[in-house]
Order: sequence, then structure tokens, then C-alpha cells
Amino acid sequence: MTRDLVGYGGTWPDIRWPNGARLAVSVVVNFEEGAEQQVGDGDPHSERMGEVISVVAPGVRDMGQEQIFAYGTRAGLWRMLDGLDRHGIKATFLMCGRAVERSPVLAREIAARGHEAAAHGWLWRPQADYASEAEEARDLDRCIAAIEAATGARPRGFFCRGSESIWTRGLLAARGFAWASNAFDDDLPYRDPAHPALAILPYALDTNDMKFFHPNGFVRAAEMVDYVNDAIDVLLAEAEAGKPRLLNIGYHLRICGRPARFPAFDRVLARLASLGDRVWVARRDAIAAAWSAAT
Repeated sequence: MTRDLVGYGGTWPDIRWPNGARLAVSVVVNFEEGAEQQVGDGDPHSERMGEVISVVAPGVRDMGQEQIFAYGTRAGLWRMLDGLDRHGIKATFLMCGRAVERSPVLAREIAARGHEAAAHGWLWRPQADYASEAEEARDLDRCIAAIEAATGARPRGFFCRGSESIWTRGLLAARGFAWASNAFDDDLPYRDPAHPALAILPYALDTNDMKFFHPNGFVRAAEMVDYVNDAIDVLLAEAEAGKPRLLNIGYHLRICGRPARFPAFDRVLARLASLGDRVWVARRDAIAAAWSAAT
């Protein structure tokens, strides 16, 4: 893959999103719990990143980490689903295959409430870790099958932890995916010349609640709310000056599903809802379809 450091080169396509706005906003919720690596699940090591960095020795079952993750699906999911319902916002849920396979009733409820179920890999791990295309293809197919069995719909989009591999986009294109999001390099979708049928919807790791788990990130909910509001204000001003834009806001069940951090979710949703048709808040599949139709 050749690096493109120019992109649109300052000449933006003249497009509007379906409601007439020039700023689209994608709210993403990660459904990973049960797909993180855990010795207790037969994985070679346990995930170390959580509320604190795990102090359990490598190779030993870490039941504390298991429970930190389980909070996301046992409690956080319902708080966040109700918040989305209350504000009338549809999100894209990035679903790891093993998480869906273990809790299909939860994935089914998410889809029943009108949210998109997208693929997030079989496990919560970088696709770049795969040693072969065949191994990656096998796990991608397992993820697709688990989501389709639970929700009744085949996923149309993909994003994985960290980095995709050199094979990922080809595997997605061959399976008819509409969009991929392992890109952090633009404020607008674009095409990968090697796979022109695949819309690349850039994602963002700064307007993302994972920064609550990083030492240089957010501590209190208000810090994320202020940060996201700044992003909204800047992109809205650019959009209303005629430049189309896409804002991505990412959340995790085990992070902003917690009571003290939930306002970082709820208040951002309230701000988005208050903007009306000045923005277009949509699922990623709808954003990919609209961008493809306009370009």
C-alpha cells in the first residue's frame, strides 16, 4: 500500500449530505467484551489495558480484567442504548465476532433498536498481527458468520483495533463490504485506488473515550464533552463555509457505560440532537452510501 500524503489537496468535493448539511457525524460504539484476549478463555495472554494496567502475571488468569470487561455488556450497554433511544440517534456498533457469538441476544437487541452491526474482527486485536492471509480470512469469515447469525444481517463495514494488515482491504472487497475505517488521515471519505468499490471512512482516536484509559487523555466526563464540542464547532464552521466534513465520535461499553463517564456520552448526544439539520447524524453504512452516490 503506497502512502498518500496529499489526499484531496485542499480541493474538496462539492457535496451535501442527504439532509442538506455539509457535516456528517458518526457515533460509534464498540462491542468487544468477551473478545478481548484472556487466559481464562484459552488465549495466550490477558488484555492488560483496563481501569488500571493489570498487575496479574503473564499467563495467569486475570478474573479482575474479565469482570471489568463484563461490566460493559452487563450494565453499560443498556445505559447507552437507552441514551441513544432518548436522543433519537442511530449509531454504528463495531462488533467483534467472539463477543457476538458469546452474547448473541445482546447483538440482536442492538440491531432491533435500529443500529448498524459492523465487523470489528474475530478478536479485539490488530489485523496486522496475522501471519498469513488465509489465517486472517478464516477469522474474518467467523466474524461475519457470527454477526449474521445473531442479527439476521450481513455486516457491510469493518474496523479493527490498531492496524489492518496488507491483506485486509482485499479480503473485505472480495466479500462485498461497502466501507472500511482503518484510516485516520482525513475529514472526508475517499477511495482506495486498489479497491475502488470500498469506501474508506476515516475514523478518529482523539474524539474517542479510549482516551479515558490513557495517561495523556480524559479524566472527567466534562473533558471529553468539551473536546468533542470543540471538534463539532470547528468542523461545523468549515462545513457552513462550504467544505464537506465527517466527524467520528467513538465510545466503549465498559468505558462510557460507567456512571461517572456516561455524561461524556449523553451530553454529546444531546448536543448533536440540538443541532437539527445543521448536521447529519447517521450510521456509517448510510454515510458510505451517501458519499458514494454523491461522488
